[in-house]
Amino acid sequence: MQAYIAEFIGTMLLIILGDGVVAGVLLRNSKAENSGWIVITFGWGMAVAIAVYAVFGISGGYINPAVTLGFATIGVLPWAVVPGYIIAQFLGAFVGAILVWLAYLPHWEETADPGLKLGVFCTAPAIYNTVANLITEIIGTAVLAFGVLGIFGNAQQIPQGGTADLFTNGIAPLLVGLLVLGIGLSLGGPTGYAINPARDLGPRIAHALLPIAGKGGSDWGYAWIPVVGPIIGGILGAVLFRVLGFGG
Repeated sequence: MQAYIAEFIGTMLLIILGDGVVAGVLLRNSKAENSGWIVITFGWGMAVAIAVYAVFGISGGYINPAVTLGFATIGVLPWAVVPGYIIAQFLGAFVGAILVWLAYLPHWEETADPGLKLGVFCTAPAIYNTVANLITEIIGTAVLAFGVLGIFGNAQQIPQGGTADLFTNGIAPLLVGLLVLGIGLSLGGPTGYAINPARDLGPRIAHALLPIAGKGGSDWGYAWIPVVGPIIGGILGAVLFRVLGFGG
């Protein structure tokens, strides 16, 4: 049970900080308004790092159903915990989105564009193209899963002692955050890089349910892509890592 609570809290922290930075950049009369894509990608990278740091020692800090499924597919994570982890991740993302809404409460009415309001909660492509959008999410999440396995897999190769502890417990979560920053900068332009089904769907549901003035629709026609694409990508990235023999 403690591990499930940790995944809930970790994913909630991820969304508070991740959707929070998007709200700061997009919503009218925020002090961070119009500060741009670099601020958003950096904020999301730090959100991932802090979330992983917070719960890594308890649950492993998966905070992402796509990574959870990918790691379970190659035997890194027991299948028995997967359903509970995924439920906790979606619930954490949903609650995190509500807290972002509360943190920016006066700014929703100030913001006229419903697209900006939706963009705080979930992703949307720059160009709607089902095949291209799906491929982008698959590639981005495959890079994420492969990269995370590489970070922690290489840590296991370091001789036990101070250096190994520093790498695994000290800087590895930060490296995961930097990996997400890199993915955002390099692959985030086409779709907004959901690369995490919970990160997108949980807040999208919150957007649909919350009493946000002038919010418009929740773009449900697109909503399956940032769920299915990351799941496929997470599994492919993990399997590729294992097939290539990088995991030992």
